[in-house]
Amino acid sequence: MRTGHDSGRESIWEYPRPPIVLPAKQHIQVIHGGTSIADTHRALRVCETGHPPSIYIPPEDVRMELLEPVDRTTFCEWKGVANYFDLCVGEERVAEVAWYYREPNRGFESIQNFVAFYPGRVDECLVGGEHARPEPRPFYGGWITSDIEGPFR
Repeated sequence: MRTGHDSGRESIWEYPRPPIVLPAKQHIQVIHGGTSIADTHRALRVCETGHPPSIYIPPEDVRMELLEPVDRTTFCEWKGVANYFDLCVGEERVAEVAWYYREPNRGFESIQNFVAFYPGRVDECLVGGEHARPEPRPFYGGWITSDIEGPFR
């Protein structure tokens, strides 16, 4: 998805509502404490008006043994009930580092059980080798890279 801007960048204000699921065309990596947590070429992006894309990684490409389910859920009007994971690397525990949808709503079946990480809660989230930064609002898990333009709220 590209906008009509001459910059060739994607504007978060031109993403649709309700959101859409698109393939992430770049190599996606999540690293914490020097440990590779996720590494994939098969990620999906959820793009919604006003938010940088959230990246969803197939569980087969995530070191699931490092994630521990926690007793927390939230609700998204589009995707349904989200469940959360803590990350345990060595002696370190990072609370609610990622989320997933066990039974997503219709239209979002493609992200079922895919894991989405908050880029501000791990050391590195990489998109095609570029470090993604978190969006300003900590509740949301969008990944901001140089090809995504705001303004970000």
